[in-house]
Amino acid sequence: MTNELEDVMASHDVPADPSRRRLLAGLLTAYTASLIPWALAQPAPHADRGAFTALSAILVGRQALDATQTARLYDALVADDAHFPADVQTLLTLINQRQIDPQQLQNVLDTEHSPLAKLPRKIVGAWYLGVVGSDEAARCIVYETALNAVVVADVLKPPTYAYGTYASWANKPI
Repeated sequence: MTNELEDVMASHDVPADPSRRRLLAGLLTAYTASLIPWALAQPAPHADRGAFTALSAILVGRQALDATQTARLYDALVADDAHFPADVQTLLTLINQRQIDPQQLQNVLDTEHSPLAKLPRKIVGAWYLGVVGSDEAARCIVYETALNAVVVADVLKPPTYAYGTYASWANKPI
């Protein structure tokens, strides 16, 4: 039995294969990179859109966002507010500098009475509801690909069209 134990102990003294260590380090690096939200981000042709994409990923908690939908929402939000790109960049810088937890962001902005407090609500509302603007200026940018339908699509099948005749949804209910 002592010989068997000595054989087992001797096998642990053999130096590890460097190629195996490199493979394990590479796999660990790839796995870690997949946990960072912007590691999967696509290259942005414009810095303002890139900042919007990064901030949107943080706020809605998704690692990858549809590029076409991102562009449509961004264009609509900029059309509503000319200062939107600068506000997005300012908020993203604030989050990075102060390392604010995304779940605490709205509370921090509200507590500090920040002029940026409305921005996260505006962005999250656009992504989840697909609507930009409010009251008479509200317009639907996306519907069936809005996140409120996407996040429940595995269990629920939200309607992607109106039941009834054309424009029946335009009339107020009786």
